[in-house]
Amino acid sequence: MKRIAILSDTHGLLRDSVIAELAAADCSIHAGDINTPYLVESMRSLTETYVVRGNNDKDWAEALPKSITVTMEGVRFFIVHNKKDVPKNLTDVDVVVYGHSHKYFAEVINGVLFLNPGSCGKRRFDLELTMCRMTVDAGHYQFEKVMIPSDLKMQK
Repeated sequence: MKRIAILSDTHGLLRDSVIAELAAADCSIHAGDINTPYLVESMRSLTETYVVRGNNDKDWAEALPKSITVTMEGVRFFIVHNKKDVPKNLTDVDVVVYGHSHKYFAEVINGVLFLNPGSCGKRRFDLELTMCRMTVDAGHYQFEKVMIPSDLKMQK
């Protein structure tokens, strides 16, 4: 069994509660809009990390892939920042992880879980701050939405 912390759209901010989720996980997935190499380094110091480049990840992130496919405990993931960049003919995938909209979304479509963990970085508009906690084991997965408490001092 593997515990995965799934997040996106941190935009340069790792809140303490997010760091705690990362530290408790066996690995993490970040679906882009990281905004600083420091965050990637911080995540990698806590756990094995899979990360893709988002539309706000500029020059420093050119070496990061736009999408990746990875298999963990028999569950096949396709990770990309923007849902519109998911290939139409995507096959042999169990979970699509994406971000960009800052809105949590989880729905099984044609046998594939489409999962947007939302944003747990800088607050955008009045959207809730969220990420996802997932366990994978022997080709099966379970997941739950994680609400991130807002720290008013860190919203700016």
